[in-house]
Amino acid sequence: MFDFRLKRGNPLPMGVTVTPSGVNFSIFSQGAKSVTLILFNKLTKEEIIRISLNSDNNKTGDIWHVAIENLDHNNIEYGYLVGGAYEEESGNRVDCPAILLDPYAQKITGAESWGVDYFSADYDGKKRTAIGIRCGINDGRFDWGNDTHPNIPMEELIIYELHARGFTKDLSSKVDKPGTFHGLVEMLPYLQDLGVNAIELMPIHEFVETGIHRHNPENQQRLYDYWGYSTIAFFAPKASYAATGKQGGQIEEFKELVLAFHKSGLEVILDVVFNHTAEGDESGPILSFKGLGNSIYYMLDEEGKYKNFSGCGNTLNCNHPIIREMIRNCLRYWVTEFHIDGFRFDLASILSRSTSGEPLLWPPLLEIITLDPVLSKVKLIAEAWDAAGLYQVGSFPSWGRWYEWNGKYRDCARRFLRGDKGQVGELATRISGSPDLYQGGGRKPYHSINFITCHDGFTLYDLFAYNEKHNVNNGENNMDGANDNWSNNQGHEGPTDDQQIKTLRYRQMKNAVSLLMLSQGVPMLFEGDEICRSKNGNNNSYCHDSPINWIDWTQLEKEKSFYRFVRAMIRFRKSYRSLRRKDYYTGEPNSFFGTPDIAWHGVKHEKPDWSVESKCLAFTISGQRSGEGKVEPDIYAAFNSDGKDQKFELPKVESDLSWWRVVDTAQTAPDDFLEENDQIEVRAKFLSLVSYSCQILVLR
Repeated sequence: MFDFRLKRGNPLPMGVTVTPSGVNFSIFSQGAKSVTLILFNKLTKEEIIRISLNSDNNKTGDIWHVAIENLDHNNIEYGYLVGGAYEEESGNRVDCPAILLDPYAQKITGAESWGVDYFSADYDGKKRTAIGIRCGINDGRFDWGNDTHPNIPMEELIIYELHARGFTKDLSSKVDKPGTFHGLVEMLPYLQDLGVNAIELMPIHEFVETGIHRHNPENQQRLYDYWGYSTIAFFAPKASYAATGKQGGQIEEFKELVLAFHKSGLEVILDVVFNHTAEGDESGPILSFKGLGNSIYYMLDEEGKYKNFSGCGNTLNCNHPIIREMIRNCLRYWVTEFHIDGFRFDLASILSRSTSGEPLLWPPLLEIITLDPVLSKVKLIAEAWDAAGLYQVGSFPSWGRWYEWNGKYRDCARRFLRGDKGQVGELATRISGSPDLYQGGGRKPYHSINFITCHDGFTLYDLFAYNEKHNVNNGENNMDGANDNWSNNQGHEGPTDDQQIKTLRYRQMKNAVSLLMLSQGVPMLFEGDEICRSKNGNNNSYCHDSPINWIDWTQLEKEKSFYRFVRAMIRFRKSYRSLRRKDYYTGEPNSFFGTPDIAWHGVKHEKPDWSVESKCLAFTISGQRSGEGKVEPDIYAAFNSDGKDQKFELPKVESDLSWWRVVDTAQTAPDDFLEENDQIEVRAKFLSLVSYSCQILVLR
C-alpha cells in the first residue's frame, strides 16, 4: 500500500533528519519498553501507518530510530506512542496512550489557531493528554541571500523588549496581519525611527496558551498563558504567531522576519525558557517529556513529585547530559537555521543547578553553551535568578561571556527616582556600569543590561501612577505579582485629571529615560513605554490576551511629545562615545583635557553627598576622542529626587567655553530636549532644578 522502505536508521542526530534517500527518525526514551512511530496524512490528518520499532534492530542504547526511504516528508506529520511502566511513586510516567511530541520537533501542527484548547478530557482522572497536535518536518529550504549577522558591539546595543503578538494585535497598529511575525516586520520603520538596534522577543517557541483554566472575575473573559513562558517544543516557532501558520508557513515567516530585521540593521534576540515546560506538575498534561522519560527530563523528589524552582509546577533537569545536549542542539539550531543573534535565558539560575537542585559553581550546561564554537559570537543574556530564591546578579557563572539583566540597577533606579533615602552612593555605582558586580573575570560595563521596566512588573507609566499592584483581574485574588515595586503614584492612585500630578508623572518618566541613557551598560526599553502605555496597575499581566497586553497605537499621536523625548535621548546616547564605554571609569584625568573621565558632585561642585539623607547627584563625564580624531564635549548631568527645589553649583570652565542646556525634564516639549541649534547657554554659576527633575548640559 505504501511506496517506501524501512531501514534500521541512525541514532544521531536526534529528531528528524531529511536525507537524499528519505527521512531518519530518532528519539530518546530510557524507560520505554516499546516505541511506535505513527505517520499521518498532512492534508486529511488521517493515520497512514504505525511502525513498531524493534528493540534489537531500531535501538541504540536508549535511542530509538528508524529510516524511511522514499518518504514524501512534505505531506506527512508524525508522533510517537511509548509503552512502559506508569509508577507515580518512582516518577515513571512512560506508559501513556497519548501520541507524544518529539522533543526535537521543528514544527508543531494542530495548534495553528490561537486559543484553541487541544486537551482531551481526563481519561483516568490524572493523566491529561493532548489530541490533534502532531510534529511536522522542516526541509530547511529558504533563500537567505547574503544575510549576515549585524554583529553590533555589545556596548552599542539598545534593546527593545516586545511581545510578538501584542505588539501589533490591536487594530490601531494598522498592519495587514495583526498579531503575527508578518505584522511585526511591518512595524520595522517605527523601530528604526525610535532608534533601537535590537529586539528581544518574548517567547516565540511553540507553547501552550490554554493551560490556564481561570476567567477574569471582572468580565468573565477566559484567561490564557499569554506571555508564552510555557514551552512545549523548543525547536519550533509558534504557528499561531504566523499569518501563514495555517498553511504550515511559520518557519519561513519567522525567517523572513529575521532577514528583514538584519537588512534594517537590527539584531533579533530570543527569550528562551529552558527552566520548565508546559507539562506542569502532577496534575499537568502529558504532551512529550513526561511520557518519554519523566525522571530524566524533570527534577523529582524522593516521592516522585516535581521540584518547583521555576514557580510553574516543574523544573527542567538542565544539567542532565540528555537535557543539556538537547539545549545546546536547540541553540545551535536557532543560530544556524534562523540566524538568531542572541538569547535571553529566562530564570537562568536554574541552568546552574545540579540534577538534585543544588547550585553549582561550574555548571556543565553553562560551560558547554559558553565554549560551543557555533555559539561563540552569540549574545548570551541571563536573567540571573530563579523562583526559589537563588539570586546570582553579579555572580552568575559567566566565563567572561554572559551578560545579565541587572535587577539591582532596576531597584536602585526606582528607589532613587521616587525619593528614597540612602540610594545616591549605589546609584553612582549603577551609573558607572555596576563595577561592584561585573568588574573582573573579563567582564565590562556592557555586561550589565540596565532596565527600569520590563514585561515583569509595572510599565513605565504605571511605575509613577500606582503605589500598589492591581491584579484582581488575573483571577488570583491579587496574590500574584511582585509586591516590592518601588513605585510612587505622585499623590493619586491611577488615572487623574489633576494637572499637577500628571505633570509630575511625565517629569518622572523623563527622569527615568534620561538616567537609563546616561548609564554605562546596555539600556533596555519595554514595548510601549515610549508612548506612556498603561496596564491599569497590573504588574503581572501574563494571562490576558486583551487590550491590557496589546499596544494601543493611538497613544503614539496622543503622546507624541513624550515619544519625541525618548527618541531624542536614544539619539543623544548614540552621539557620545563617552556614554558607551568599553571599560570602566577610573576617575583618573582624561589625557585630552586633564579632567577625570568622570567626576561626582552634589549640590556643590566636586563634593558629592553620599550620606543617607542625600537625594541629589550630579556628575561630569569627560568627552572622548571620536574615530575622526575629534574630541567630544563634556557632559554634565544633575538629578534632584528631593521633594524641594535645589541649586547645583556648576563646574568652572575656561573663558572660551560654556555649558549649554540640552535636557530639562521640568520643561514641556520642545523645551524638555533642545536640538543643537536651539540649546540654551547657561551663564550662571548655579543650576536651578525643581523637585524630581534632571538637567543635562554639554560643554561647547
